[in-house]
Amino acid sequence: MNPKVIILGGGIAGLSAAHELIERNFDVEIYELLAIPGGKARSFSVPGSGKDGRKDLPGEHGFRFFPRFYRHVTDTMARIPYGPTGTVANNLIDTTRCQLNRYGRFPVDLIARSPRTMSDVRVALDDVSRFLNGDLDLTHDDLRLFGSKVWQIVTSCRERRNEEYEKTGWWAFIGAEGRSLAYQKLLGHGITRSLVAAKAREASTKTIGNIFVQLLFDIITPGASTDRVLNGPTNDVWIDPWRRYLESRGVAYHLGSKAVAVSFDGERIRSATIKRDGATVVVKGDYFIFALPAEDVIDLINPEMIKVDPVLGYVNTLDDITEWMNGIQIFLKEDVPLVHGHNIYVDSPWALTSISQAQFWRHLSLSGYGDGKVRGIISVCISEWEEPGFNGKSAKDCTPEEIKAEVWEQIKRSVNYGDVIRLKDEQVHSFSLDPSLSRHEGTTANEEPLLVNLVDTWRLRPEAVSKIPNLFLASDYVRTYTDLATMEAANEAARRAVNGVLDAAGSIAARCDVWDLYEPEIFAPWRELDLIRFTQGLPWDDTLVRLGLSFTELVEKSIQALEKGSEEGGFAKARHADSPLPYQGVLSIIDRQSQPGTMSDLRREAMALVERLVRLLAIRLVEAQGARQGISTTYGRGSSGMVEIVPN
Repeated sequence: MNPKVIILGGGIAGLSAAHELIERNFDVEIYELLAIPGGKARSFSVPGSGKDGRKDLPGEHGFRFFPRFYRHVTDTMARIPYGPTGTVANNLIDTTRCQLNRYGRFPVDLIARSPRTMSDVRVALDDVSRFLNGDLDLTHDDLRLFGSKVWQIVTSCRERRNEEYEKTGWWAFIGAEGRSLAYQKLLGHGITRSLVAAKAREASTKTIGNIFVQLLFDIITPGASTDRVLNGPTNDVWIDPWRRYLESRGVAYHLGSKAVAVSFDGERIRSATIKRDGATVVVKGDYFIFALPAEDVIDLINPEMIKVDPVLGYVNTLDDITEWMNGIQIFLKEDVPLVHGHNIYVDSPWALTSISQAQFWRHLSLSGYGDGKVRGIISVCISEWEEPGFNGKSAKDCTPEEIKAEVWEQIKRSVNYGDVIRLKDEQVHSFSLDPSLSRHEGTTANEEPLLVNLVDTWRLRPEAVSKIPNLFLASDYVRTYTDLATMEAANEAARRAVNGVLDAAGSIAARCDVWDLYEPEIFAPWRELDLIRFTQGLPWDDTLVRLGLSFTELVEKSIQALEKGSEEGGFAKARHADSPLPYQGVLSIIDRQSQPGTMSDLRREAMALVERLVRLLAIRLVEAQGARQGISTTYGRGSSGMVEIVPN
């Protein structure tokens, strides 16, 4: 009999764990609280909106966004059948632009991918021009400062990021205090609040910095766009086909099933108590995966479990470090594709971002939904719920109708400028607000908040494998490389949990792939030397590496000159010259023992030697600097007690 795994939670994490387990011959049961699968990623039918046999209008918790650096969730999507021969991954569409919108001013289009067309090239050049010419109100000093901070992140070792930057707020790291309003708004609040719902002063630089540079690498590297979206409502083109595939493989997926307790005997989890359809059932399994958000998991963790694994007690703290990032869909009587990608409303007090959906849903007709009059959808995420809008009220204090009216007003002021009027009141058909929001005694409650990465909270987050031998955690609060509350983190956490199950079961099945964030090799010398500095207690400083690479470039140019001289004079002429230059003698010896073309091999070997010498020299200089400051160097590997980094 196959081992049985009980998964509590049927969102992205639960579905991902079930996917990996069922393909490794485990019996799997999923218990999901809601009546719709998919968790925060789900889309849903707006109740009662369909007329005359048409489908209900599609609503969602918030729009979907698949950056190029997502590897785990897209790998899984490529293994979900869709249609006769395709997969769900085929439903991802590249966007080409991102637009910054400001009140009463023209929008700024930014390229969302490495240029492929002349139009892309023009936009890329315009991007550079706008930044340099101050169109975004950023001064040259602003750009130099922020550029230096991005450079510091990519050239810092991982250990420094995990220890030092994790304890540093993004606002302080980028030096936002005292800078221009545009700097604070765009590079401080814009990067944190609008994109990941975090406050700039409190967000961890490790997390914000890592994700920001990943997006930059995605843009400059040829290939897929850094901003991909689905070509239809999420459940239609992803979640429902996924569930059907898993059920066809034997997964039992139970909707409307709330996990209310687990039975723990002091060593192992024995069962879970589920409330479903007014009844209470007890389900037993060999292994249990909690694929629930923090606010739901805390009800399942009891003091006896915390005694075995004290880290489980931190989950209660994680429930307190959340923010709101919830969606509203505004349905339009005519389609208004604002930009071929996402809009970021820089001036909006509620930190709005949106996407015009219909342009990406070309295979379906919105006339088949609602009353047949909807032609466009602006799907909006609201990331600031406590600041007052133009109506003088925060989003939390507004009714759903007031939220819609205020969101529409903030978007109109951002999109309409001068004589350009793109959005008008008469275009609005209706709206759908995230149903996880509810009104109680004049304020709004949120059943699905979003974990945010505040300063020094990594230490509070558990691993996917707990110290209870048959309990595993799969959610976006689990420690992952992704380190951000996203679909990608949920999928990665699920893979880590499944690998733990495989180890606990003694399975010989292949382990799930887990990928780290992309770190370009070109920055490896900086990161390696910063590791030396960090280990010695020295601050980040790339001076020695920059000097070393300048020396390396000089040597390369010298070798190229030697090659050119050898080609112009010829090896034979050099051997018979009456007064050969020193390098000609060396070249003549090599020529007698080499085949044509060996000179390029010599150059590569020479450059490798120079790079090795430069790096070792820089290491010794760093060590000497540490010694001068009285910092002990008894930290490394080997008998000398020093870190030895040897280039490949």
